[in-house]
Amino acid sequence: MSEPRYFGLERHAQIVDRLRSAGRVEIGALSAELQVSGETIRKDLIQLERMGMLRRVHGGAVPPDPLDHEPAVSRRSEHYEEKARIARTALEYLPERGAIVVDAGSTTAILAELLPPVGLTIYTNTLPIALILAQRPQLTVFTLGGRVRPATLAEVDEIAARTLADINVDVAFLGTNGLTVERGLTTPGAAEAAIKRLMLRTARQRVLLIDHSKIGLVRGHRHADLGDIDVMITDRELPADVRHAAEAAGVTVAYAN
Repeated sequence: MSEPRYFGLERHAQIVDRLRSAGRVEIGALSAELQVSGETIRKDLIQLERMGMLRRVHGGAVPPDPLDHEPAVSRRSEHYEEKARIARTALEYLPERGAIVVDAGSTTAILAELLPPVGLTIYTNTLPIALILAQRPQLTVFTLGGRVRPATLAEVDEIAARTLADINVDVAFLGTNGLTVERGLTTPGAAEAAIKRLMLRTARQRVLLIDHSKIGLVRGHRHADLGDIDVMITDRELPADVRHAAEAAGVTVAYAN
């Protein structure tokens, strides 16, 4: 087979684009078009399914189950390109060495795919992210433990909370389901909101990854105020009033490249 045209993240973006336009993708057609083996495409589909971006079926994949209504899952296939750019920009905030915590979320899952194979210790409360990272022996990966929420596959409750109470990290890479100036950062699940609040306390620097589709939404439970974040990485569609409020609260607003 000739030299592949696409690598990793680029290939995933191509698959999601084709799924969005056609409503279904086939392994054989993707293998021929992207010039990789069928086994590589199968692994891509497994990773994308873990991130909630598709549902595998015999011979290919279809969009995620429309009956799953929690925003953290049901809209993960949207705004993929913006999320990928945000995740790439987040790499600039990685410490040279040390430890990070990676929160649940579709953009943080893309960040996990992009992390370089350097000697970092990584904590995450999300099983799909842990599975992505565990394939790289240079990284030391820990999950928090605790009850696993079916909607997001995130670990929550007492065991996860105890783990966060005992660790310190250089950077927390955080996600959210909604952000408004008045209500701050919000997420649908109370248990997941509690873990997100604890993540803030573990880190020397708190970096939020958020695309414009989450701005202006309030999703159930507040887990942070704007001033609890050090850096917000977003796209160019961030409303001016949100940017001004964030900067007034001491947040560095970084636009994705």
